[in-house]
Amino acid sequence: MPDQLDQPLSTGGVRRLRLGSRTSRSDGFGRFAEATARFMGSPRFVLYMTVFVGAWIVANLLLARMQSAWDPYPFILLNLAFSTQASYSAPLIMLAQNRQDDRDRVTAEQDRQRAQRNLEDTEFLTREIASLRLAMNDVATRDFVRSELRDMLEELLTEERRSREEIVGEIVEELSEEEDDDGAGRPARTAEGGRAAEATAQDAG
Repeated sequence: MPDQLDQPLSTGGVRRLRLGSRTSRSDGFGRFAEATARFMGSPRFVLYMTVFVGAWIVANLLLARMQSAWDPYPFILLNLAFSTQASYSAPLIMLAQNRQDDRDRVTAEQDRQRAQRNLEDTEFLTREIASLRLAMNDVATRDFVRSELRDMLEELLTEERRSREEIVGEIVEELSEEEDDDGAGRPARTAEGGRAAEATAQDAG
């Protein structure tokens, strides 16, 4: 059943909210520690600290002559300030280093997982390529197909040449038969012409 807006949250929901708030607070403080450690390790911080210490010492030395210095030599208040700064800066720097170590550990784990996935992918591709090569051995290669096509072309050319020779032979036979028929018909026509000439001569006599 969905939660009603007018009903209080359960104990588990309250715990989750508290845990989330604690996590966000710790993350915020961790970011603050990292920013502080980053600033304290920069040349700007060294320059600001040098200017501050120099101004502190010069001001107290000048005011010491007028008996109005707030931190006369040996500058105990300045040493106390440095001690306080060191006592706070050391834990902040350690916290920043711990967070960086955690990030490095997470990054290393992600790199390891990525490398493992890449290795598995490489092994998979290697197996696929090997199986593809084995399959290609059963498939007709280019040279085999080319030789088969060449043989088929030679057979077609041979059949075409044979059919042409048969057609030419039939044409030659037909022409020879026609010549034979023409040779047999010429003597008959010559004899008939001679007879017609003799008949004409007799009629004239």
